Amino acid sequence: MLLTVSLAWAIVQTGRFLLSPLLPTIIAELQITEATAGITLALFQGSYAITQYPGGEYSDRWTRATLIVPGLALLVVGFAAFGLAGGIVGFVVAAIVTGLGKGFFAIPSRALLSDLFVERRGQALGLYAAGTDLGGLLASGLAILALTYATWRTPFLPVAVALGGLTILYASWSSEGYTVGSTELDVSGTLTRLLASPEQRRSLVAFGLFYFMVGGFINFLPTFLIESKGFDQQLASATFAVVFAVGFATKPVAGGLSDRFRRESIAVVGLVLAAGALALLSFTDARTLVYLSIVVMAIGYKMEFPIADAIIIDNAPDSDRGADLGAARAFFLGANAVGPAYVGIVVTYLSYVAAFAGLAVALLVAAGLLYWDTRTKRA
Repeated sequence: MLLTVSLAWAIVQTGRFLLSPLLPTIIAELQITEATAGITLALFQGSYAITQYPGGEYSDRWTRATLIVPGLALLVVGFAAFGLAGGIVGFVVAAIVTGLGKGFFAIPSRALLSDLFVERRGQALGLYAAGTDLGGLLASGLAILALTYATWRTPFLPVAVALGGLTILYASWSSEGYTVGSTELDVSGTLTRLLASPEQRRSLVAFGLFYFMVGGFINFLPTFLIESKGFDQQLASATFAVVFAVGFATKPVAGGLSDRFRRESIAVVGLVLAAGALALLSFTDARTLVYLSIVVMAIGYKMEFPIADAIIIDNAPDSDRGADLGAARAFFLGANAVGPAYVGIVVTYLSYVAAFAGLAVALLVAAGLLYWDTRTKRA
């Protein structure tokens, strides 16, 4: 199950991260502004966010497979639509359908791993999260091939086909049945658990700010490098791949360290590293410093993903892991959805420097909140 869902997540993220390096071409072909592109990506993230909580709670009550298989099926349809549908309307519809499918898959698959790996939960979630970076690497390579030999729509079709095969594989290998029960959601109970202590509330706000940064940074990084740092599109795509190469190695290590040491302390170190690197990236034009800042930024912010999930799951009762993680990630991804809209609007009316500097400030505030938690727990 670890192999199957992690590979599926990697393919999902391949399709998702194709959008970033291809965004300048998409903007040009569809004749839209950066603000319109940012709002469309926000709709994708918004539809992903709103399905997190129901997907998680229903997977607690029913079975994990009951949500995972339909989620994968929606993803197949969404990525096929990116490859086949035309115009801005088709682009928006494909983004929304893909976001819904990703939401129904993401929480039940994480909850499944948390069921199977208890003592090594951080490491298992780190390996799963590394699928994001494998997907980013694949997306960067596919984007370069598409820009050189095909159209921006072409690489989405093999993603849909690969996910279709993994859907069949998962359904064949899973030992769970398929059960649909009550559709009532215990929203008040879930919120009561998530907001039970000041430390938990600060953690939610801190990781919300972190996800806000991620949404703005990762969607616009290639375009930022092209328009502000003088990169061509192929070099920007290759540099984009560096972020994922670093993350692929970083996430399992960070998850394993968080099993041995206080998770919040590891998270603070990563946030501070990322904030400093992002500030440097915003203001420097020297190529060496641009590359250095991207590597350090990747090390810092990629540490956060398995730690954020593990902190939420650690605080959740065994019977409500999916619900609590889904509700928390709905908040995180709601903040994430605002990120690209924020960057697109600030860039349209001010500059990339202003937009990325604001993201660095968000990281510093997040680090301060989690540092407060570590001091409170020591006391």
